[in-house]
Amino acid sequence: MPRLLIRNADAIVSCDSQDRVYENCSLLIENGVIAGIGPEPQEAEEVIDASNCIVYPGLVNTHHHLYQTFSRNLPAVQNLELFDWLKALYEIWKNLDREVIYHSALTGLGELLKSGCTTCFDHHYVFPRGRSEGLLEAQFAAAEELGIRFHASRGSMDLSVKDGGLPPDSVVQTVDEILRDCREAVEAFHDPAPFSMRQVALAPCSPFSVSKELLRQSAVLARDLGVRLHTHLCETKDEERYVQERFGMRPLAYMESLGWMGPDVWYAHGIHFNDDELRRLAEAGTGVAYCPISNMKLSSGVCRVPELLALGAPVGLAVDGSASNDGSSLLEELRVGYLLHRLYASERAPSGYDMLKLASSGGARLLGRTDIGSLEPGKAGDLFLLRKNRLELVGADLDPKSLLGAVGFRGAVDYTVAAGRVVVRDGWLTGIDEETEARRAGALVRAYLAR
Repeated sequence: MPRLLIRNADAIVSCDSQDRVYENCSLLIENGVIAGIGPEPQEAEEVIDASNCIVYPGLVNTHHHLYQTFSRNLPAVQNLELFDWLKALYEIWKNLDREVIYHSALTGLGELLKSGCTTCFDHHYVFPRGRSEGLLEAQFAAAEELGIRFHASRGSMDLSVKDGGLPPDSVVQTVDEILRDCREAVEAFHDPAPFSMRQVALAPCSPFSVSKELLRQSAVLARDLGVRLHTHLCETKDEERYVQERFGMRPLAYMESLGWMGPDVWYAHGIHFNDDELRRLAEAGTGVAYCPISNMKLSSGVCRVPELLALGAPVGLAVDGSASNDGSSLLEELRVGYLLHRLYASERAPSGYDMLKLASSGGARLLGRTDIGSLEPGKAGDLFLLRKNRLELVGADLDPKSLLGAVGFRGAVDYTVAAGRVVVRDGWLTGIDEETEARRAGALVRAYLAR
């Protein structure tokens, strides 16, 4: 791999443990890893002139449902809350196949790259009967084509409507089928080595679509295989009532009783934790993927991020599924999260820079990665560039650390680099022809929705 030099950047926001910002410096990447940051001249086979640019660490998306990219902005579900929203959309999602999975992944991951995201975790849990083969393979193929670091999940559901769950019969599987496929997925795709481009987590969907036995056995298997655990939790009051009525305990206590607590576990949403539960999460090192826009759109509530951060609990940022967002931009998520907490928490709210760290080093912590999330020698060459000599950023660069939260940036970033490879150049993906893919994917969306 040729060396890549990011030359003469106005500012490099490192998001490291010392919160360093380098001015008028260059950054050299060798073999996909940052070799040095400093003012000294360097030589490289590929050079990006970063004059008038701010360089940021590649963002880390800690919860997504890429397949939902092909069911966004549907008028019939726009004003529904989670349970009714899910039941309506399962009638579409039960028709997923490998082609839809591949192109929805290209679309969603492409949008993420264009918003500076270089690592994505996807929570895929819909495996339609007769069409469940090759779905994770399709996602990894799309990620490789685009050049993004990809964490997939072998998600699962085993409770259908007849069992008291929400999904239809055609998208649930038996516990034995799920555990067998989980083991095969980890053996086929999980690479735990430093600077890995592909990893796998085990991720049963939620307490209201998964049995107690599946949750318990998934935790045992994940630890046997050395992979992480993920699910939705404390997203809505409906979920809280469901768990209390069926199991006589609150959702976190229920999950804890099944082995779902520890530094290898992170939950999506985590809105309705009480004070004691927040402390227990922090003490156990169990994390929360914060999804501000999805939480707002589905009227689910506001995650208690200021309290989680004050306690030292792991928190990352996430876009959630495109059907509950309805986009895949971590930059938008970053600013909305900042503004939402300014409204609700005032001076206790995370700063714009705090939100950037949630989206970078915070996300890396949730995924169990020490090799991404900040810009420093020895870390992965994952970053993005914004040219600040544009009208919409005039006067916004006085504090480059807080810019993305306090001012925000809309549109495609100028460059995104993942593992030392330029994957977005001048705002365009380098791995695919965007116009061709947009036409192909647009036609596929209409055919899929018409099934």
